[in-house]
Amino acid sequence: MRGDSAGATTDARTPSTRALRGLDALNFTLADVRDGLGPYLAIYLLAVRGPDQGWNEATTGLVMTIAGIAGLIAQTPAGALIDRTSHKRAIVIAAALAVTLSCLALPFISNFYVVAATQSVAGIAGAIFPPALAAITLGVVGPKLFAKRIGRNEGFNHAGNAVSAALAGGTAYFFGPIVVFWLMAILAVASIGAMLMVPASEIDDELARGLDHHEKDEAGEQPSGLAALLQNKHLMLFALLAAIFHLSNAAMLTSVGQLLTKLAGKENATSLIAVCIVAAQCVMVPVAVFVGARADAIGRKPIFLVAFGVLALRGALYTLSDNPFYLVGVQLLDGIGAGIYGALFPVVVADLTRGTGRFNVAQGAVATAQGLGASLSATLAGLIIVYAGYASAFLSLAAIAAVGFAFYLVAMPETRGYRPSAAPTPRTGGGAVLAGEA
Repeated sequence: MRGDSAGATTDARTPSTRALRGLDALNFTLADVRDGLGPYLAIYLLAVRGPDQGWNEATTGLVMTIAGIAGLIAQTPAGALIDRTSHKRAIVIAAALAVTLSCLALPFISNFYVVAATQSVAGIAGAIFPPALAAITLGVVGPKLFAKRIGRNEGFNHAGNAVSAALAGGTAYFFGPIVVFWLMAILAVASIGAMLMVPASEIDDELARGLDHHEKDEAGEQPSGLAALLQNKHLMLFALLAAIFHLSNAAMLTSVGQLLTKLAGKENATSLIAVCIVAAQCVMVPVAVFVGARADAIGRKPIFLVAFGVLALRGALYTLSDNPFYLVGVQLLDGIGAGIYGALFPVVVADLTRGTGRFNVAQGAVATAQGLGASLSATLAGLIIVYAGYASAFLSLAAIAAVGFAFYLVAMPETRGYRPSAAPTPRTGGGAVLAGEA
């Protein structure tokens, strides 16, 4: 039921079984597409290209940083686009094709600048997925069921990552690292079919942008993403914390993959990193579902503190042994930290923007800060590895997570029950207050 349809004037939604199954299938199949090559990019460039073609940890990290910066620049415009468009399905399909084609070009190129350009295109297209999937979900189920449904989305996303990584790891043993490209192409086609399962008529475009009861923006138009961020101090604080989390987290799996390449040889690197991904994703599935089911009862803040604490512990534990099996075991902790973050990120942003009509542009603004942290993480870790070794890099990433834990504990409020003020106008500047502070 769309935003202008009769009967769509309340937040209560009764989505069809087809729409809900479509969301399940979409999150499952997009899991391997939405992040492009991810950690496989570093494995491919180191194992296949190697030092003979000028590729080491630092140059690989630089490519990932360039792609990350391109993606983060696109985050806020992507969120604004999703807020405004009524063609969300078509945009998701176009983004899936763009990411896939950009990555499929990689085996045919080796020039640093061309590799960086193709991965930048993938990063820009990938910026579409987080706000689009959250908006489509909110538009289908409404705010009352949003936290629970996001947890289910993340569960299917992690299950999809686990299955695709298992397939990549198993088949890479026989066919080499090139197999990840074949798998991405297959899943991209499947994701298009899954997106078409969700009827366009069931996506309420007003609910999808965070308007309750179809409140209209009194200002007549949306402010920029930067303005939406700056007008809400708690949203701005959450953006900083998101950047800190990803500055610590983003490079950990990549760095472990590089270390495994050195320890176990390039022939086994893709399979070992696949084992790391599968192990973590298998943990993320129940974690995400639990967080979605219990976030309203427990609250967002205590659960988010667990994510920061586990991330710091994970970085420290990586330094205790170089045994590949031990490293894979430590990687299980990624399932807790990243599982919590993925399930709570859109919920907290929805808390902070409810009723303003700026849910997706705010997602984009916060994701820009998040992407900045992630893009800097790869270069930071790569440089530390080259000049001081893997142990120093892991300890540095762990220390960043510890800082994030302390900052969240002291400065960030509980957002359950958060009540933003009326949508800000250019004249008043708006703002937001916690329930009981007004």
